[in-house]
Amino acid sequence: MSASQKHLLLIYHSRSGTNQRLADAIQAGVERDPGNVTLRIRTAFAADEADLLWADATIFVSPEHFGYMAGALKDFFERTFYPTEDQVGGRSISIVIGTGLDGQGALASIRKICTGYRFKEVQPPIIVVGPPTEDDLAACETLGATFAAGLEAGVF
Repeated sequence: MSASQKHLLLIYHSRSGTNQRLADAIQAGVERDPGNVTLRIRTAFAADEADLLWADATIFVSPEHFGYMAGALKDFFERTFYPTEDQVGGRSISIVIGTGLDGQGALASIRKICTGYRFKEVQPPIIVVGPPTEDDLAACETLGATFAAGLEAGVF
């Protein structure tokens, strides 16, 4: 008996290219052995409530701007909260932040909003300070592979 198809959404914002590299590494991890997981990748400005309702789980990738998440990600949250209210609670998420600061403000702001959606954070966040190293990219790739495997297995 095969497992049912699972949907993983990757939402990211990148202006400098750093967070694009992190999202690309996550994608590589998911696609290494996707099994019954379909990955949909959207920028924060392009993603909408239909994407969120489609997804069984979501990975958010954001820079930190002024000690807060990217405005593009906040815009996504503002556009999707009420249209998806009470429909996405309990779905699994993970957070990745590429930043020149410490990333804690962005992490706290994303977590606070995700609490309103009643998402469940299932993996420790990854915070990359400065240009991504090979270890940082490998950690993102591992996160993608682990998230996809956990989603397919029903752990997340």
